[in-house]
Amino acid sequence: MDNLYAVILAGGSGTRLWPRSRTNRPKQFLDLMADETMIQQTVRRLLPIIPLERICFVVGDQHATEIQRELPSVPSDNIFMEPEARGTGPSVGLAAAYLQQRNPDAVMCSLHADHFIADEEGFRNALRSSYEVAQRGLLVTMGATPTYPETGYGYIECGEPLAPAVGHHVYRINRFVEKPALPAAEQMLASGGYLWNTGMFTWRLDTIMTAFAHWMPEFHGQLETITRNLDDRDLLALLWSQVASQTIDRGIMERADNGAVVPIDIGWSDIGSWATLHDLLVADEFGNVVKGDHLAIDTHKSFIHANGKLIAIIGVRDIIVVET
Repeated sequence: MDNLYAVILAGGSGTRLWPRSRTNRPKQFLDLMADETMIQQTVRRLLPIIPLERICFVVGDQHATEIQRELPSVPSDNIFMEPEARGTGPSVGLAAAYLQQRNPDAVMCSLHADHFIADEEGFRNALRSSYEVAQRGLLVTMGATPTYPETGYGYIECGEPLAPAVGHHVYRINRFVEKPALPAAEQMLASGGYLWNTGMFTWRLDTIMTAFAHWMPEFHGQLETITRNLDDRDLLALLWSQVASQTIDRGIMERADNGAVVPIDIGWSDIGSWATLHDLLVADEFGNVVKGDHLAIDTHKSFIHANGKLIAIIGVRDIIVVET
């Protein structure tokens, strides 16, 4: 997989894990799960199969220095700066434009900097499978096997089976379902034919550029102009301000007829809330999850996140305490 490049989307507004997560330091730059920050974990799980020189980042200007602080060995020209947030569709397109200048034959996997994955070797195996499927000219995503009727995730309905890849089943994508109400989520879970939409994608550069030309033609035209001016920061900012916001899901994946999904069961989560983080971490015998210095007396089913101070809690249940 010498032509496989990872592009890590590392922007974010820092709202979902407030107050630790803030605009200038969103959750991917926080050590929520371990001693490493989430972006450091994301890079580390890739390194056994993709070297650092082929791991790139799309960030806003305000986060570029944070990337260099967290990952000082990353080449500076692997940090693609997005003048302002325009959604995952334009972010992916901008990264593809940069990569085309380096290797037009590249296969690109688009990942997020703030996902949790318990089975890292399972993730790498799924990425190998996705790479193989992408070589067939398909737009590939990984779909996580749902374990409960989550209403905060999108879902993917699996269609006809395709030829397997590196020991993984592969299916055509029938349709995407936006975040459903609970009854619909329960029905999809019971049917067994749906997967959570992880937002992790793999495709050849020529495949995704053809998709942009067909499904997002206005942006594709803008991207051609942008590609000729990537080194001119002021002009790039002006051109980028004219780009419409769009997600890669709605802009491309929900409309394309060459989408495929590789099912994964690797303990995936995008950690969308403190409650989700509580469920992922190991609780004590009283149901409490604690990070940092604490004193808990008569405390049950609570989440305590200390950040340098001693937190003392007495006689409470079902609360979240986050110290900043």
